[in-house]
Amino acid sequence: MTQIAALSTTVTGSGPGLLLAHGAGGSIEGNYAPILPALAEHHTVVAPDYPGSGATPRATDGMSLDGLADAVVAAADGAGLETFTLVGYSLGTLVSVRAAARHPERVRGLVLTAGLARPDNRLLASLDLWRKLLAEGDLQAFARFVALSGFGEDFFNAVPREELGAFYDMIAGGVPAGAADQAALVEVADTSGDLPGISVPTLVIATAQDTLVSPAHSRLLADRIAGAEYAEIATGHVPMAERPEEWQKLITDFLGRHGL
Repeated sequence: MTQIAALSTTVTGSGPGLLLAHGAGGSIEGNYAPILPALAEHHTVVAPDYPGSGATPRATDGMSLDGLADAVVAAADGAGLETFTLVGYSLGTLVSVRAAARHPERVRGLVLTAGLARPDNRLLASLDLWRKLLAEGDLQAFARFVALSGFGEDFFNAVPREELGAFYDMIAGGVPAGAADQAALVEVADTSGDLPGISVPTLVIATAQDTLVSPAHSRLLADRIAGAEYAEIATGHVPMAERPEEWQKLITDFLGRHGL
């Protein structure tokens, strides 16, 4: 297992622990900023950025899922959290499930949004294109592909045509240095064997209009994790942009119901 150096981490709020795990090609700021204030209102929120995202330097020796899961848990250690609920998005759902499998005594609950246990052929094809465009440095083409695959049809089509250029520039400007490394990790990750061992309260949130990570993946997670709750949001892969208030309410209501 490749060990990962300490992750740049922000800690906000007070109360029971919440440990955040962001998506590939994202960051804590990019994936959680709209809902962080609500999460921190009643919780200590520990928010680490993966290698190559935020202020965390890019990994020099690659990443493994075990190594990344352990590094995220180490961020909780650094903040003084003994136990916590993991809130994972996209790649972060793989990280969260693996962290729960490797550190079961630490994890009190799971919230898994737009997630998966292993990539299907459609996602593998998308990740191949991601990595090719990033390797070529074609961030404008990458931005258009992200817009096509990441956002729901209604949301994307609602962008005024005269603002499309700025929309693509915003996406291109937010691509972290570690995006290709993180995409490569999704390609080989598989937590299928971990799911039957999960016994903590779990909420699975499917993004129902997602064409990047099919909502069928979320249904599988909910089916394979005993007692998991299941909810859907009518968005593409990025609920934090399309329906942040609805996403936030699903999470905070779940935490409140289970005393997490």
